Amino acid sequence: MSVQLDAIDRKILGELQHDASQSLDEIAKKVGSSKTPVWNRIRKLRDAGVIGQQTVILDPEALGLEACFFVLIRTSEHEADWQHKFLAALKARPEVLEAHRLAGEIDYILKVRVKNAKAYDEFYQALISEVRIYNVTALLSMEEIKSTTVLPV
Repeated sequence: MSVQLDAIDRKILGELQHDASQSLDEIAKKVGSSKTPVWNRIRKLRDAGVIGQQTVILDPEALGLEACFFVLIRTSEHEADWQHKFLAALKARPEVLEAHRLAGEIDYILKVRVKNAKAYDEFYQALISEVRIYNVTALLSMEEIKSTTVLPV
């Protein structure tokens, strides 16, 4: 179920996506409103689930996490017990930034951020020791062309 947003809501969301550390006064000025109505709208957007967790975006390379792998997983297991164990293993691994279940020939795709190829191999060995996987293909990202958390509102 989507939430009905007006132009001011969209402007507020755009400002928050751009820089959530802005003061209410700054946001209000940019969207053509005042502080209290902006605060009320933000609170309503949070309550409606439009605004989720607020966080900080870190630079992975500055932290020594220079290798980004996209991991394609095919499985011959589709039972609930296997899936529960697999999902628990993924959620427990901090290297896994994203995990998606797919339609088509590939069952899952993971975005994994690690220091280097050796660190990826350690991740891979740990994963396959925890759950049985039919086929794994790892693709090393040579260059990140676009990465954003900003949604088109």
